[in-house]
Amino acid sequence: MTILLTGSSRGIGAAIHAALTEAGATVIGHGTASGIPADFSDPAGPTALWNAALEQAGGAIDVLINNAGVFEAASLADDDWTAQWERTMRINLTASAELCRLAVLHWQARGFGGRIVNIASRAAYRGDSPAHWHYAASKAGMVAMTKTIARGYAREGILAFAVCPGFTMTGMAEDYLSSRGGDALLADIPLGRVAAPDEIAAAAKFLALEAPASMTGSVIDVNGASYVR
Repeated sequence: MTILLTGSSRGIGAAIHAALTEAGATVIGHGTASGIPADFSDPAGPTALWNAALEQAGGAIDVLINNAGVFEAASLADDDWTAQWERTMRINLTASAELCRLAVLHWQARGFGGRIVNIASRAAYRGDSPAHWHYAASKAGMVAMTKTIARGYAREGILAFAVCPGFTMTGMAEDYLSSRGGDALLADIPLGRVAAPDEIAAAAKFLALEAPASMTGSVIDVNGASYVR
């Protein structure tokens, strides 16, 4: 089982990489600290990553996990608000879409299926802060894309799933918690704490390796009951 995992160098991505490797999968990572470097703010980045990963894999990738993303504030008063919107969409959604497209074409060409796991966010359903319109919209787009792929290609054995974490204790989440008032934010999480990266990794590993085919199109929430559907 060969898996391409984006954003594998830290946080949730590093935890997913460790969980999959421990399960015996061959993981091709992407990131500046480990794996294949690719800049998703560059429109050429996703295709370059896919081609390099496919060569490293010997011509066959079985699972794609889209985890790379940015969470950057954009005040409505910022003169470059639209540029910040477009940057987040390019990295979080468009790059993931391009990789999904290449994966689907790859699996169609080889004549049997594969799996896509997209790491979205609770924000896809409940929204986010006034400074994160773009982030919430990008993750909602990722969920809709996942469901569309699941419905469109299930008969070809191509399965698609999404994971929607709430706050997760990565370095990025720690900064956000401190900037928003940690105690008040935690009070919104019935579990009383944010998720650990290995909890998100457990969900991603299950979908990548174990989930039954009939689960295709599913979205798994990992948010401590801070948002329930």
